[in-house]
Amino acid sequence: MKKKIVSVILVAAMAVGCLAGCGSKEAKNEDAFYIGGIGPVTGDAAIYGTAVQNGAQIAVDEINEAGGINGHQIEYNFQDDQGDPEKAANAYNTLKDWGMQVLMGTVTTGPCVSVADLTAADNMFQITPSASSTDVIKNDNVFQVCFTDPAQGTKSAQYIGENNLAKKVAIIYNSSDIYSSGIEAKFVEEAANQNFEVVAEEAFTADSKTDFSTQLQKAKDAEADLVFLPIYYTEASIILTQADSMGYAPTFFGGDGMDGILGVKNFDTSLAEGLMLLTPFAADSKDEKTTNFVSKYEEKYKDTPNQFAADAYDAIYAIKAALEEANATPDMSASDICDLLKDAITKVNIDGATGSGMTWSATGEVNKDPKAVVIQNGEYVGM
Repeated sequence: MKKKIVSVILVAAMAVGCLAGCGSKEAKNEDAFYIGGIGPVTGDAAIYGTAVQNGAQIAVDEINEAGGINGHQIEYNFQDDQGDPEKAANAYNTLKDWGMQVLMGTVTTGPCVSVADLTAADNMFQITPSASSTDVIKNDNVFQVCFTDPAQGTKSAQYIGENNLAKKVAIIYNSSDIYSSGIEAKFVEEAANQNFEVVAEEAFTADSKTDFSTQLQKAKDAEADLVFLPIYYTEASIILTQADSMGYAPTFFGGDGMDGILGVKNFDTSLAEGLMLLTPFAADSKDEKTTNFVSKYEEKYKDTPNQFAADAYDAIYAIKAALEEANATPDMSASDICDLLKDAITKVNIDGATGSGMTWSATGEVNKDPKAVVIQNGEYVGM
């Protein structure tokens, strides 16, 4: 009898424990929009993902403090994908379980392509701040805040030509990367219309990105006075270091993937003096939207925001504008919201940190003008 009583007590205790555990899960706020984010906050591309997470957070805080979206608050949850497509898919499923209704992400192209297939299957509205490949927007539910890769290549060639920055240009790019090869192809195509000559096209792959002596030597032998680097900042920092060691000092010019090079660990940032990049954001801009954003970012995170942070800030405001245009409410399903936003996003016009009068095409591309910045005295300065 005593054993039976003990068993009953144990069963009862387990039941109470289970109830307590079940009850410990945070209840969903039925009067809030659930916006998720995905990007690398650890790993090689952490500078990008952390900036996106932080930039979006500032926008969320501003909107909530101002009364929300048509009176509804935002719940925001950002998940780390380490820049890995499989981890990005796992992060997406975590956010779905959380109750996500709109996705702001992912940050880099490979993971974004992977997740875009999942959001298409679920009919989940997705806007990426910085994944620039056209492969990202092949489905009608995905939109970009950044320029597409082809647009970056075309506009970079035009900027170099129109400003007479070089006579001979060499290109060093990652042929195994969608982002890099996409920009390179359009750059070469547009270069044929400009007043400079492409004298070398030198590729590397993900398996050979530590020694660029061969590519640099070919650029030097071809007398290239400008080297175009449509690559990410980690490899770019190695290229600048190796160019210096061999006495080669051309002008270096990059795209938005270059933004972050001043934060590379153990990199001699003096080697980046004079480096130029095309970007939609210049932290030293004097327009009110930018100065407000930069001030809040520096106060909250003790750092100057880069273009990725600004794109994420604008992405949240784009979501807000589209939700308001659509008269969406938090009680709607993610799929119903997506159906509304796919049309609404093409009707909004927003002034953001990365551009004034930003609009979106039904194809997913953003319409805004690029800016050029140059690194001077260890800071990004608008040109």
